[in-house]
Amino acid sequence: MAFLLFYALIYMGNAVYGTFMPVYLNNAKFSQEQIGILLSFGPLIAMIGQPIWGALGDRAKTKNRVLTLLLIGSGVSMLFLPLSTQFVFVMAMLCLFTFFQTSIFALSDAITLEELDRRPTWNFGWIRLGGTVGFALMSLIFGLVAKKHIDTMFLVYAGTMAAALVCLWRFPPAVGRVTNVMEKKFRELFHNGKLMFYLSINFIIQITLGYYYAFFPIYMKELGGDSALLGWSMVISSMSELPFLLFSAKIFKRVPISVLLLMAGLASSLRWYLFSQIYDPHWLLPVQVLHGAIFIVLSVTLATFINREVPPEWKASGQTLNGLLSLGAARIIGSFLGGILSAAYGMRQVFLYSSGVSLTCVVVFGGMILLRRKRSGVGIEG
Repeated sequence: MAFLLFYALIYMGNAVYGTFMPVYLNNAKFSQEQIGILLSFGPLIAMIGQPIWGALGDRAKTKNRVLTLLLIGSGVSMLFLPLSTQFVFVMAMLCLFTFFQTSIFALSDAITLEELDRRPTWNFGWIRLGGTVGFALMSLIFGLVAKKHIDTMFLVYAGTMAAALVCLWRFPPAVGRVTNVMEKKFRELFHNGKLMFYLSINFIIQITLGYYYAFFPIYMKELGGDSALLGWSMVISSMSELPFLLFSAKIFKRVPISVLLLMAGLASSLRWYLFSQIYDPHWLLPVQVLHGAIFIVLSVTLATFINREVPPEWKASGQTLNGLLSLGAARIIGSFLGGILSAAYGMRQVFLYSSGVSLTCVVVFGGMILLRRKRSGVGIEG
């Protein structure tokens, strides 16, 4: 129960920050280029922090202690953000915040999956379900609040981190394992060809998701939607994750990981194409159902694969590397380049470009899988 509630709380915080920070920055009169820079500099700093936190997680007496520091650091740093709307100050605070915040999910997954190894009757998909429900509830509730009081997002986020910290104290200790991660710089992980193949697919699709997370709230507002409608759109997107979460264990037994990732790429391409063709914000809501075939499929599939394939002493670093690429580098490219392109060509056109990027990813990597099967009779599967 503590794990389920913990995931609900950390994803509640993610709903507040991830959904409404672009709206806050837009309301603060930052330009699209500035918003793109602000939302990309944070992940850039996080890329420095992620290997550090991954190494600390592997070396610490317990991973729980490191996660405690991340929760406190992200909650406290968020409280400083509304003190000024000066560009340099906001950039500095977002960098400090994401230095702590981005690694929360990777380390949480590592701790949870380690506990699941001791409890084979537990299902990660069911525990991660708490995050989906929490994200949906907070999106709906805060969407209504944000219409008039978006500035309360900072206190609300800090409050969810404090509550998550209380849940974390109920976790059994997840023992760190001494390793020289920083010296090797993930070298051992890069030698895993199958892992690198899957991470590459995930990375490209996550670039388009990076643009979505940074600019979809502004895009909806541009089409005439308000914060309440934005909240409902996030409810639909998060609840669309339920089928995969409920049946992920059975799906993994029947469907190769490579196929799951390519299907996520196809869903991504279709979603961004439909976004580029819609002019009424209400029609964005049904399209959000496709989210359940993209983000959750990518995140749960990769987290599960890393837990299965990576040696025990490298699991925290494996999850961190995944976060480093998908929540760090990919988000930087998606938000920074997306901001520049949006200012030049408009957000509608950039969503169309994103559709092409996802489709190209599917064609290229799908072709590689077919070519490998044709040559050796063995596919790249998990």
